[in-house]
Amino acid sequence: MTQIFRTGFGFDVHRLAEGEELVLGGVAIESEGIGTVAHSDGDVLVHALCDAMLGGAGLPDIGIHFPDTDPDFRGVDSMRLLERVIELISDAECSLVNIDATIVLERPKLSPYREAIRTSLATALGLPEDRVSIKATTHERLGPFGAGEGIATYVTVMLAQRITE
Repeated sequence: MTQIFRTGFGFDVHRLAEGEELVLGGVAIESEGIGTVAHSDGDVLVHALCDAMLGGAGLPDIGIHFPDTDPDFRGVDSMRLLERVIELISDAECSLVNIDATIVLERPKLSPYREAIRTSLATALGLPEDRVSIKATTHERLGPFGAGEGIATYVTVMLAQRITE
């Protein structure tokens, strides 16, 4: 059996609004009552991660698998979606090697949560923590992200795929 390596890239963005919750990587973030506006729990990190994993495995994106028009996904915990994506990539003979994520958010500062997010994702993915990179940055007060109107996340993954010749 031979193994090849594949990369995947994911991106997600959500509006922020008062009275909403902010969840990143399955971790609730204290955010002064400002959180993501979304059909699900709005975990932009997990959504981007799912898309990166699906793309790397050559599978359709998160919107195809979990459409926001489906009432079954209303308010769903995105970690449940991640569990399903892990199954899908496994069915495609792929396994996750590592992830590298960058979250773009003006406030709140994420440094107090970085290790909890990293641990949460490493546990869910069955990876050692040193293969889960979580970074955060601001948009330097430029544009809608800089004005605190939204949050974005970029994720790159590497997958190993088993192929038979």
